[in-house]
Amino acid sequence: MNDSVILRADAVPSAPALVLRPWSMQDVPALVEAYRDPALRHWTSFSVENDADAVRWVRAQQQGWAVGDRFGFAVLEAQPESPHGQLVGNAVLKEVASGKPSAEVGYWTTAHARGRGVAPRALEALTRWAFDTLGAGGLKRLELLHQVDNPASCRVAQKSRYEFDSVLPAAPPSFPLDGHLHTRCRDA
Repeated sequence: MNDSVILRADAVPSAPALVLRPWSMQDVPALVEAYRDPALRHWTSFSVENDADAVRWVRAQQQGWAVGDRFGFAVLEAQPESPHGQLVGNAVLKEVASGKPSAEVGYWTTAHARGRGVAPRALEALTRWAFDTLGAGGLKRLELLHQVDNPASCRVAQKSRYEFDSVLPAAPPSFPLDGHLHTRCRDA
């Protein structure tokens, strides 16, 4: 895992600056706490009920970095009293393959961080990093997918300059409802 990759997103009037870094085992307690939120559990596909689940989740993120096909970042709010910051979300670049022109982005925010611009700022930092780091290898397009009943994700996509592309048909059981595909191209 590459612990030296640190991304930053500026502060906004309603929230401090963000730091994005690869997930580590020090994040396990905060991850368990984040997943106590029913809304987070509703929108994510992986369940974290306890420390063991969180350790498995962090190891999966670390494995993605090692393989080079999934790059998950803990999104932290910079805080003067904590050298590590407070966990406010997750941002991930997934389905990465050498020579493949597209990859998918995903994100979530903790309950206490919603409504403060965390998701769009984290997604913008991730997007810039993805194109800067993988663009020379052929990455030209990023895709953001969400179910149609998630208007908050539509707003995040729009704020982050991911244009609406199409409606995707439901694919039960994993995706019981139609979805939206938003895209952003490298030149955008």
